Amino acid sequence: MPKERNRSRRRALSEALAPFSIREFRILWTGQAVSAAGGGMTKVALIFAVLAVDGSVTDIGLVMTAQVLTQVLFTLAGGVWADRMRRQVLMLTSDLIRAAAQLVLAVLLLDGSAQVWHLAAGAAIFGGAQAFFGPASRGLMAEIMPPEQLQRGNALMTFCISASTVLSPALAGVVIALWGPGLVLALDAVTFIVSAVSLGMLRLAPRTIPAPETFWRDLGTGWRELSIRRWLWLNMIVHMLQNLAVAAYYVLGPAIADTSLGGPSAWGVIVSGFAAGALTGGFVALRLEPSRPLIVGNLALVLTAVPLLALAVPMPLWVVVGAAFLSGAATLFLDALWQASMQQLIPEEVMSRVESYDWLISTVAAPAGLALVGPLASQAGQAETLLIAAVMIVVPCSLTPLVPGIRAVRRAPDGRITGPVPKQPAHV
Repeated sequence: MPKERNRSRRRALSEALAPFSIREFRILWTGQAVSAAGGGMTKVALIFAVLAVDGSVTDIGLVMTAQVLTQVLFTLAGGVWADRMRRQVLMLTSDLIRAAAQLVLAVLLLDGSAQVWHLAAGAAIFGGAQAFFGPASRGLMAEIMPPEQLQRGNALMTFCISASTVLSPALAGVVIALWGPGLVLALDAVTFIVSAVSLGMLRLAPRTIPAPETFWRDLGTGWRELSIRRWLWLNMIVHMLQNLAVAAYYVLGPAIADTSLGGPSAWGVIVSGFAAGALTGGFVALRLEPSRPLIVGNLALVLTAVPLLALAVPMPLWVVVGAAFLSGAATLFLDALWQASMQQLIPEEVMSRVESYDWLISTVAAPAGLALVGPLASQAGQAETLLIAAVMIVVPCSLTPLVPGIRAVRRAPDGRITGPVPKQPAHV
């Protein structure tokens, strides 16, 4: 029996790591893992870079906003261009632009001539380039991976990103303490070059690219592909509401941890719990392939309300950390299922445009939530605000099994995901 169990475990591990048997995935994963490590360090370094040039807390917000704003403004354009050209080339170009931006900022910081506006301009360029990289990367995964391997491939990709959020900030702190934030940005530039090299090494089968129309017609085609799939846009609204509600966790959580759970260090432990959960969620997605991926994924997302409820009381620190762990696991598990479903159910020639709409719809809710939480908490109270946010997550996610189209998204015996046929022809 022990030998049989060992063979079963080895077989399960082999299946979970099967994407690494594909040369293109190995190369892409390596490049993205290196790039993610650099990106995790830069999130910390950019804050200290603003402080290093005598910037204020307001300046930190302006620099961060510059990056997010350009990413939001250009993400739909990124989706159009990712469907118009070879995604590999678009991603490589984005990497080189981000490498150049980080390198220029690194030089300015290292020679002492950097100013806040330099950092804001560099962040804006970075965000704009990221807007083209993101939609293309999802489509590229579908080009590289066989359909039955997409969930595992997405899980492995998000796993390395989650690992970087755990390890990179600590490494960044050491580098900043010894040599300053400029060196971190220089290292990040190198990681983008590594990513670009890995993209250049990919050998992809040629894909048919339709003749481009005007930008607005191409953008409209992506919107039609989204709108004729009722199950898809309803599920996007559910995710938008979840992103809107979870803002209460990020705004009120640190304050509650500071006053009731032991101070700032308590919030650090809670954040670490979420990150550990995210790693676990990626691992679960490697092993568990539910027959109805979107129903299981959305019901799992209900767990992201648990930290809100734990903070509303508030519960003891170890309970809140456990709740954050469950939330992280659910988030990454849902992400792997969601991306695999979209990559197989959306036509390849419009996938990046639909992906860009998905990202925009989900992301726009986050700043709205961050802006609304404070005023609502001041009027209704922190606990009441957290309870309202929890309800905004639990109710929509729990209702998704009632949507026929979401129920119709199933996994076939061979591992492929199938779904409902659009009610009207695509590309009209």
